[in-house]
Amino acid sequence: MNPSTEQPNHALVIGASSGIADALIAQLLQDETLARVTAISRSSCPEKWRDHPRICWLFSNYDETTINAIGLQLLEQQKTDPLHIDQVFICNGILHGENFKPEKRVEELDAEIMQQVFHANTIIPALWLKVLRPLLAGKRSCHMVFLSARVGSINDNRIGGWYSYRASKSALNMLLKTAAIEYARRAKNVKLIAFHPGTTDTALSKPFQKNVAEGKLFKPDFVARQLLSLVAKTPVDGTLSYLDWDHQTIDW
Repeated sequence: MNPSTEQPNHALVIGASSGIADALIAQLLQDETLARVTAISRSSCPEKWRDHPRICWLFSNYDETTINAIGLQLLEQQKTDPLHIDQVFICNGILHGENFKPEKRVEELDAEIMQQVFHANTIIPALWLKVLRPLLAGKRSCHMVFLSARVGSINDNRIGGWYSYRASKSALNMLLKTAAIEYARRAKNVKLIAFHPGTTDTALSKPFQKNVAEGKLFKPDFVARQLLSLVAKTPVDGTLSYLDWDHQTIDW
């Protein structure tokens, strides 16, 4: 958010049941200038927020039909609603599941698992890029943040492994880079950010936390604060930024 512009009054948080998204919502709701937080999830609204006057919880199972439907719903709502979407956080993503974990060797690659990982980490965010563009093409600025990962960096890959996760995040970064070029023409007041949160104490990282260096396992509320401060200081410049939790640029 550019501090010289009006305060944001509507934020979208997609993938709202993740640990980082939950922390983001909590901190966004502390901002009294924010009139509404629209949260999108395949899970039901947590009881702590069911009666909150400034939160709207929408269901999506993240197939293309429901994503398109929500996009149309928000577009129709914007025609009569004075609120403007100033911040979008897309938090969908998976690293492991009940029947799989990140591959250590090429022999472990499995087409079905790869499709599942790419769907969550690459395809779902791409579909939101598509449906939200008409909503964000106005004159006011908007920051659109996607949870990426440092392991998606090609130049930073020095130890290998985690084939599907790495590749899906690299593909996400390329989609965002390509979209930033188009958005600069068709939604020029939108800033795209690929954000690496660091290793965060959530369900996604649980199986791998024992190997994390001291002081490098972050609480979700810390990551949320770092992300919101990053958004606040990052100007809209028609490009994609690939940044980490410490606001440092990551090599592609």
